Amino acid sequence: QSLRNPTRHQKRSLSATIYKSNKTMNRIDKLFESKTKDILSIYFTAGYPQLDDTTTVIKELEENGVDLIEIGIPFSDPMADGAVIQASANHALKNGMSLKVLFQQLINIRQDVSIPLVMMGYLNPIMQFGFENFCIHAQRCGIDGIIIPDLPYDQYIKEYKHIADAHGLHMIMLITPETSDERIRMIDKNSGGFIYMVSSASVTGARNTFGDDNLRYFERINAMSLRNPRLIGFG
Repeated sequence: QSLRNPTRHQKRSLSATIYKSNKTMNRIDKLFESKTKDILSIYFTAGYPQLDDTTTVIKELEENGVDLIEIGIPFSDPMADGAVIQASANHALKNGMSLKVLFQQLINIRQDVSIPLVMMGYLNPIMQFGFENFCIHAQRCGIDGIIIPDLPYDQYIKEYKHIADAHGLHMIMLITPETSDERIRMIDKNSGGFIYMVSSASVTGARNTFGDDNLRYFERINAMSLRNPRLIGFG
C-alpha cells in the first residue's frame, strides 16, 4: 500500500518500525540503569559566553563529572526562566547563535563526549526550523532527548511523538506540583528518558532550601511508582 499520504496510525507504525530497525540503547536509559541516585544534570545556554564556546563547555562538564547535559537553545522570550538564563540567552542571540549554528557546532560532538545530551528549548524556534528537520539534525549529532517546556502534552501526542520516536529521541515532559496524578500517569506512559519534575510553580533560579510543600510533592511522586525515573529542576 502506498504511504505517499499515510494516516496518523500508519505514520506511528512506520515510525516504530524505523526506530526498531536502527535501535541502539539510548544513553539516557543506560545512565539510569547504571546509576540510580545522585545524578547531576547541568543546563547551560548554547553560544554563551562566546558563540564558539558550546562544545568547550560540554567537554568541560563531562570531564568534571556531570552525568547529563541540557543544551539550552536561546530564545528571545524565555517565559519560564529567571534572570540568569534570560541574560545568557540574550547574550547568546547577540553572539549570533541559532539552531543552524548550534547543529553545525554539535555535528562532531560524539567524537569527544559520551554522556547523554538533551536539547532544551522553547517551541517557537524549533517550529521555525521544522520539527522533523530538528529531529533529523539532532539524531545526526547524537542527541538523546528533547525538552520543550511549552509543548502541550496533547499536541505532543497528536503531532510530534511519532516523529521523535522515529529518530530515537526521548521526548522528556515536565510536571509541576499542580499536575494531577492522572496527567502524570499519562505522561509516564507516553514519554521516555525521565520525567522532569519542576520543583515549584516559579521560574528557574537557585535556592538554598526546599520547604515542606516541596518535600510532600517529591514524596507524592515517589509513591506513585512510575515507570520513568525523575530528575528535579527549576531550583
